[in-house]
Amino acid sequence: MIARLPHGLAAVSLALLLGGCLGLGGGKAPETLISLTAMQVPAAGSGISATRGEALIVQEPEVDRNLAALRVPVRVNSSGLAYLADAAWVERPARQFRSLLAETLRASGKRLILEDDGTGGPAAARLGGRLVDMGYDAARQAVVVRFEAVRSTRDGAIETRRFESVIPGVSGKPAPVAAALNRAANAVAADVAAWIG
Repeated sequence: MIARLPHGLAAVSLALLLGGCLGLGGGKAPETLISLTAMQVPAAGSGISATRGEALIVQEPEVDRNLAALRVPVRVNSSGLAYLADAAWVERPARQFRSLLAETLRASGKRLILEDDGTGGPAAARLGGRLVDMGYDAARQAVVVRFEAVRSTRDGAIETRRFESVIPGVSGKPAPVAAALNRAANAVAADVAAWIG
């Protein structure tokens, strides 16, 4: 089973299998491990100098319990939820989305972008919010990523905006869902970056 994974994921899958970290039942490791990869990244050698007080700190978004797990949620109807068979996130989707969003913002090269490491401290602005949806809608055969962004400044001003990307025509199999999730998450991150400026 592990030999079918893309190169580099086999070791991760084996470690997860041996450690029983996924807890998906039956001790069976998923065939597909899903990770988000930023499509917009800073150029090699680029950098920005600023104080922490001038930085934008990107926080891990809040999520409901269905996105707090390593399984990929599937909306089966207006009130029903299942999980995508034979697939799991490599890391919590909220943390992956935070990293992708931060990398996309860094690619603009306009300001110092830091990811919240829990130490707090002053910053010119913070970007957080709620990851409302990041999964597969079986009825629409679509991947949906929905993010309610909240940005705040040191002087207390708060602004919110909802971002969404829907990619239709996606088969409910792990590989196409994984690719569509990455595209949709990148589309939302690019829209957030344009909003932040």
